[in-house]
Amino acid sequence: MKLSKSLLLRVGAAVLIAALIAAGGRKVIDAVWAGVQQGAMIALVALGYTMVYGILKLINFAHSEVFMMSAYFGLKLTEGFGPKDASASPVFAGVIGTLSAMVLAGILGVVVEKIAYAPLRSRTRGKSNTNTRITPLVTALGMSVLLQNLAQVIFGTRRESYPQLLPINNVRLIVFVVAVAMMGALQLLVYGTWFGKAMRAVSVNMEAARLMGIRTSRIIAMTFVTGSMLAAVGAILFCLSQSQVYPTMGTIIGTRSFVAAVIGGIGNIPGAMLGGVLIGVVGELTKLTDYSGLQDVIIFVVLIGVLLVRPTGLLGKAGTEKV
Repeated sequence: MKLSKSLLLRVGAAVLIAALIAAGGRKVIDAVWAGVQQGAMIALVALGYTMVYGILKLINFAHSEVFMMSAYFGLKLTEGFGPKDASASPVFAGVIGTLSAMVLAGILGVVVEKIAYAPLRSRTRGKSNTNTRITPLVTALGMSVLLQNLAQVIFGTRRESYPQLLPINNVRLIVFVVAVAMMGALQLLVYGTWFGKAMRAVSVNMEAARLMGIRTSRIIAMTFVTGSMLAAVGAILFCLSQSQVYPTMGTIIGTRSFVAAVIGGIGNIPGAMLGGVLIGVVGELTKLTDYSGLQDVIIFVVLIGVLLVRPTGLLGKAGTEKV
C-alpha cells in the first residue's frame, strides 16, 4: 500500500492535534515545544549523516563522536574565552567559543575522512562487490571507538558542565532560533551556491561529476567539514540546554540522529530536519506517559512503522541501486 507524502503529513498532524485536544493540558503543549527544540538539535546532527550518505552512500558512524568531541571543544574554548571579571559578558565567550569549536570540528571531520575513508575509496574505485560496502562500514565503527577512547585519554571520564551563557527563561527559544538559522543557511549553501551544485552533482554520479571537471575529493572533504560544523553547533546547544559533557555522550544522541535521518529519508536534507523534529516531539510526549523509560524503544517503533509504509523514509526517493 502506497501513501502520499502529503497524506502522511496530514495524518501525523491530525494525530498530534487529537492528542493535544484529548490531553488539553499545558504540560502537553510544553512537551511539544520542548520536542521541537530537541528535534532541531537532533536535526543538526542528522544532517551530517545524511550529507555524507548522499555523496558516498556511507553511514559515517564516527559522526556521533565528532559531536562528542565538538562538545569538549566548545567547553574548553568557552572557558578559555570566558569573562575574567564580573563586568564581562559571557555571551562573547559563548559566540567565540562556538565559532572556534566549529572550526576545530570541521578540521576533525576532514582528518577522519582523509585517514579512514579516502584510502578505502581510492582502492575500491570502480569496484562493486560486497567488500566495498562492508569495509567502510567497519572502518567507521572503528573510528568511532577510536575517537571515544581518545576523548577519555585527553579529557578524562569525569562529567563536566558548561558555564551559564544563556538566559534561563529563554534557553529553548534561543536554541530553536539558532538551530533553524543554521539549517536555513545549509539550505542556502546547498541550493544557492556553486559548492552546493557541485555537491548535488557528485551525489548523483561521482564519475560523471569528475569528468565534468569537479574536484570530487575536495567536495567530499568540504561535505565532511560542513556536517561536522553543524554537529558542533548541535553539541553546544545540547550541552547548554540539557546535558553535561562526557566521552560517551555521542552514543545516545548519535543513535537518535541516525534514526531521524532514516525516518526522514537518508540522503535527503529536508528529510533529516523533519525526522529530527518528529523524533524530538515523540520523545518528549513519551515522557508524559507511564512509559517514559521506554523513550528510545518507542522511537524505534516509530522508525519501524515509517519504514513499513515508506521504506525510503518520509521524504526519501526510491532508487534502483541495491545496497
